[in-house]
Amino acid sequence: MNIDHVDPGEPAALREAFGIGDGGTSALGWEAVRAFEAEQDVVLPEPYRTFVAEICDGSLQGPPHYGLVGLAELPSDWHDDGSGRDLGKPFPLTEGWLWEEDDGLHEDPDAVIDQVLNHGSIVLGTDGCAMNWHLVVTGPRRGHIWHITDVGAMPFGAEFGHTTAAPGFAGWVRHWAAGREWFDAD
Repeated sequence: MNIDHVDPGEPAALREAFGIGDGGTSALGWEAVRAFEAEQDVVLPEPYRTFVAEICDGSLQGPPHYGLVGLAELPSDWHDDGSGRDLGKPFPLTEGWLWEEDDGLHEDPDAVIDQVLNHGSIVLGTDGCAMNWHLVVTGPRRGHIWHITDVGAMPFGAEFGHTTAAPGFAGWVRHWAAGREWFDAD
């Protein structure tokens, strides 16, 4: 997974997965992407960065189940208005965490949950019932996809278990396009 340079074949594979032609009419364009990055004090990981700049900013078809939301949007089931979000602060987790079973792992679990929801990740969309997919844009797991629900957070990719998929945005999309269950390694 290279999060700093887009693989030359990835844009075509992403277009195909989402059924988007070469026109990129709903893409944001590079100027808008750079403005978002400057405003948020982040650099989006590739290939997502190229995807929103050149291919598409959101899609009604998945992934996830209710479609991919636009770069600056939040899913309709988001828990608040998003005003507490700070993408420039690092995403706090490096491994999965079920906060329902915390058993004292974190001194202040509520504060960490707030950071998981609001720091260092963009929300890609929802599978409903507050089961959201995030792309980490700041911190040690930058470029990785996380599934965050009301009970915990889990990284996506074969290296973390639970799935056979490649990590990152392209691996997540390829896994979805192949029609596979999200967590197919359990």
